Amino acid sequence: MNLFEELSWRGLVHDQTAEVAETLSKEKLTAYIGFDPTAASLHVGSLLPMMALARLQRFGHSPIAIAGGGTGMIGDPSGKTKERQLLSPEQIELNLIGIKEQLSRVLDFETTTNPARIINNADWLTKISLIDFMRDIGKHFTVNSMLAKESIKRRLESDEGISFTEFTYPLLQAYDFLVLYDKHKCTLQLGGSDQWGNILAGVDLVRRLRSAKAHGLTMPLVTTSAGVKFGKTEAGAVWLDAKLTSPYRFYQFWLNTDDRDAVRYLNYFTWLTREQLAELAEALQTQPEKREAQRRLASEVTRLVHGEVALQGALQASEVLFGKELTGLSANDLLDIFNEVPSTELANAQLAERPLPLSELLVTTGVAPSKNEAKKLLQGNGICVNNVRVSEVQRAITAEDFIDRQVLVLRKGAKNYHVVKLIG
Repeated sequence: MNLFEELSWRGLVHDQTAEVAETLSKEKLTAYIGFDPTAASLHVGSLLPMMALARLQRFGHSPIAIAGGGTGMIGDPSGKTKERQLLSPEQIELNLIGIKEQLSRVLDFETTTNPARIINNADWLTKISLIDFMRDIGKHFTVNSMLAKESIKRRLESDEGISFTEFTYPLLQAYDFLVLYDKHKCTLQLGGSDQWGNILAGVDLVRRLRSAKAHGLTMPLVTTSAGVKFGKTEAGAVWLDAKLTSPYRFYQFWLNTDDRDAVRYLNYFTWLTREQLAELAEALQTQPEKREAQRRLASEVTRLVHGEVALQGALQASEVLFGKELTGLSANDLLDIFNEVPSTELANAQLAERPLPLSELLVTTGVAPSKNEAKKLLQGNGICVNNVRVSEVQRAITAEDFIDRQVLVLRKGAKNYHVVKLIG
């Protein structure tokens, strides 16, 4: 099986130039994908192109990840209803640092045969003069053809319109392809389906100026079966940086995948074989309540992005909600896990004066409506402190009961949680 066949059976081919399938079956190519540096981290939407480069590398081709330090100063109008806010060169450079680290998790930069490379297009886009660019590159593009591009047509029809700045973006991306062809004999560009017009512009520029054959291939834009843009949640984007989206929340994002999307995402975002995927698809059909496909998806992608240690931490954190021990978890972990449950703040001074009867704390937090009810819950083994069952009616709470002297978790029955935060 060659790369094109691999991408095809996984459902990852949307558009392709005429000879790309045949070429990939016969030659080892150098190919590139661009990554947007307008945020300090890539998000889960970036995983599809990241995995495409990684698959390409595993089939013996040479991958280049373009960190768009130059194009990022302009902004791609594709898929946007209004112009992006322009970032300073300093901010873009800071963003690139995090992006490079995240790319290194799926690409091999050390192999001696076909190592991956990260290249910043600011290296050439910030050095070419406007006159040279207009004379040598701009003359090969007609305004008519640019106006016909879907991304530009949409913006022209909107109230926002499109600035000349973003109107020139396809030329810059085409110029990237030309430079990479000259410097690295790069002959293939990949991207999302919204990049098809930009990719064709680069293919045509290489043909015009170098009389050479270049290729393009796009992958489908990922959406949920409900039609929602992939990676968007009520809490915002799901980032690859653990400081922005914790491994626990990252794991939960994948675990909550709709049954209709689970197998498709397993195809897109994991290394599982056709046989393994078929087994998970069957399990999803016959025993959907077990959510085996979602569990495998969440584990595979969390391990890929954050590593085995972080995955095990996410699994442990997930089990906490089902009454498992809190051993080894920090206060920050617990605040992340119980982010959406009710909470109460307790002044440190209150515990400094005297231990606080648990029955009193249960009333203060609203876990029990009265002290009598609190005592009944304790006598009936209905209360847990930090997921440890408590039956002593006289049990008192001290600062030592709080994880990291910051967080205490109360549980009534099987699922009713309440977090107490020690402050001051």
